[in-house]
Amino acid sequence: MVTTYDGWRLFHGDGQQHPVDEMPPAPPWRTFGPVAPDGGPDGGPAEGPAPARPYLISPEHADVVNAALHLRRPMLVTGHPGTGKSSLARAIAHELDLGEVLHWPVNSRSTVQDALYRYDAIGRLRETALSRDRGEAEPPLGSFVRLGPLGTALVPGPRPRVLLVDELDKGDVDLPNDLLTVFEEGEFEIPELARLPEEQSVVDVLTERADERATVRRGRLRCQEFPVVVITSNGERDFPPAFLRRCVRLELPTPDEARLREIVTAHLGEDALDDVDRLLEAFLSRRSARQLATDQLLNAVFLRASGVDLTADGLLEAVLHRLGGVV
Repeated sequence: MVTTYDGWRLFHGDGQQHPVDEMPPAPPWRTFGPVAPDGGPDGGPAEGPAPARPYLISPEHADVVNAALHLRRPMLVTGHPGTGKSSLARAIAHELDLGEVLHWPVNSRSTVQDALYRYDAIGRLRETALSRDRGEAEPPLGSFVRLGPLGTALVPGPRPRVLLVDELDKGDVDLPNDLLTVFEEGEFEIPELARLPEEQSVVDVLTERADERATVRRGRLRCQEFPVVVITSNGERDFPPAFLRRCVRLELPTPDEARLREIVTAHLGEDALDDVDRLLEAFLSRRSARQLATDQLLNAVFLRASGVDLTADGLLEAVLHRLGGVV
C-alpha cells in the first residue's frame, strides 16, 4: 500500500516529508533481482540468468540471425535507437540458454587489448614486495591478469558465449580493423604470459566473471566454439569493407503501429492496450518529426496504466522527448 497525499504523485517538491510505505511497482524492464549463479555455457558458474524479457522479431530477420549462427560470423546490427539492437544479444542468449551476455560498451577510448585482457603490473610489484617482506611466496602472475569481455568470450568451452559489442561506431576509426585478426583466428596472445619459462607455461587467469578462472597455455588462448558476437551500430559512420566482409548484416526496421501494439502487449499484457490509441497517435506523430525510441512509448503506456496523469503540464513531452539534435 502506497501512502501519498496527491494520488500518483510521490514527490511534491514542497520541502515537506511525505513518507511512503512501499514504492509502486517498477516496469518489468526496470526490475532488478539479486545476482545468483545459474550455470554458465560450459557448465560452470555464471553471474546470473539471461533476462527472459519479451523480444519480437520478424521471421526474415530471425533467419539472418540463424545464418550468422551457422556461419559463426559476427552480426552487425544497425537501426534507429530503440529498435532492439542490444536486446537481440540477450534474446539469443536466453533462447539458446548460453548464459549471461558479456558486454563490451565501446567508447572513443576503447582498444582491442583492453577488451581482450588487462595486466596489473603495478599491483603485482606491490604485492610481490609485500610478500617478500613477510617471507611468503610471491602471488601467482595469473592473479594480476584479467580477461576483458572479448577475451572471456574466447575462453574455450563446448558451447559458445554471447558477446555484445555495443555501439562500435563510437570507437576509434581503426577499431574495426583491429578486430579482424581476433575474429578471423579466434585466438590471441598475452605477451606477459608467453615470456614465462616452460615450467610456468600453464597459468590460470581471472575473467570478467568474478567466480570464474580461465587456463592459458604458453601465453595463448584460443576458443573452441566461436562466440555469438552481436555488434550494434547507430549508423554514425561507415565501417571498412574488410570488416563488413566478415560480418553478417542485419538492419532492424522502425516498428509500425501494428508491431508497436504487439510490443506493448508482450511487455505489459493485453490490458495495456485499453485506450492506447491516443498515446499511439501522439507517439507516431512525434516520431515522424523527431527521433523517438520504442521504449519511450512503453514508458508512457506503463505510466498511464499506473494511474499517472499524462495530461499534466509537460509530462508527456518529458517522456516522449527528442533523442538527438536541438530540442
